[in-house]
Amino acid sequence: MYETKPWGELHQDNFINIVVLAETSLSPVELLKRIKCIEQDMGRKETYRWGPRIIDIDILFYDSIILKTEDLIIPHPLLHKRDFVLQPFMELSPEFIHPLLKKSIRNLYSDFLTITMSLT
Repeated sequence: MYETKPWGELHQDNFINIVVLAETSLSPVELLKRIKCIEQDMGRKETYRWGPRIIDIDILFYDSIILKTEDLIIPHPLLHKRDFVLQPFMELSPEFIHPLLKKSIRNLYSDFLTITMSLT
């Protein structure tokens, strides 16, 4: 678990972030529906983009599938810009290849750190 500062909307409490590797027989769309039910059951209320929320579950990857619908984009379009995703993902599968960017999680994380360092 990683405690991180908020991303996007900065004036809110820190977040606790984790990355989970799982297997499912659900399709990506069915998985998203199930995730939305879990979030609702846990008390999530829709507010505004990047606003405070009790739970937020994202599908980062689904094998090497590339999918873009109105409700779901896989791979997650911002994961390579988020330390709170890349750092825990490094613990699970650093050699996983991003199917669009054609880079490993290790390389994406290294790129992220290089960019972050150059901004400071």
